[in-house]
Amino acid sequence: MTTPEAARPATLDAASLRELIDSGRAPRLLDVRTPAEFESLHIPGAYNVPLDLLREHREELRNHLDEDVVLICRSGARATQAEQALAGAGLPNLKVLGGGMLAWQAANAPIKHGARRWDLERQVRLVAGSIVLASIVGSVFVPGLKWVAGFIGAGLTFAAVTNTCAMGMMLSKLPYNRGASCDLDTIVGQLRESTAGRA
Repeated sequence: MTTPEAARPATLDAASLRELIDSGRAPRLLDVRTPAEFESLHIPGAYNVPLDLLREHREELRNHLDEDVVLICRSGARATQAEQALAGAGLPNLKVLGGGMLAWQAANAPIKHGARRWDLERQVRLVAGSIVLASIVGSVFVPGLKWVAGFIGAGLTFAAVTNTCAMGMMLSKLPYNRGASCDLDTIVGQLRESTAGRA
């Protein structure tokens, strides 16, 4: 049986990552947030590989990731899931940016800004809160609606315990959160070009 410590991915703090980048020894940076979140702000030089796409195509992506890889998300939770998926595909030298983009921003590290979009966690809070509020108000007229609020509460509890979020995964598939250039062929092409540039 593995201990929780053994199951935790290796992390790299923002200061150490910035030092590697500044020294010219930058690892491959994979940002697993949605394309909309990535467009809002990201670390210069990072590649956007959304978590759902990474999970689905991890074997093919593994063939283009033979050096050190640092996985990035907003806070570290999705990057940890990405690390588990890639480690399961046999990719070594994986690290997670500890604290994610929140820690990177707090360290005043370089950021490339784009159009402002709501991050996925904020969208989940809006949708879950709206459903609960509408269910409670609606239960004045239709008493059974209170169970919808209970169902959402149970889902949020399950999401916290398992560190997954079904609502977040569904919201990530909305057109608002998708990018035109975030398909497997485009990502693999970008990874190939950067590998050729490093050779």
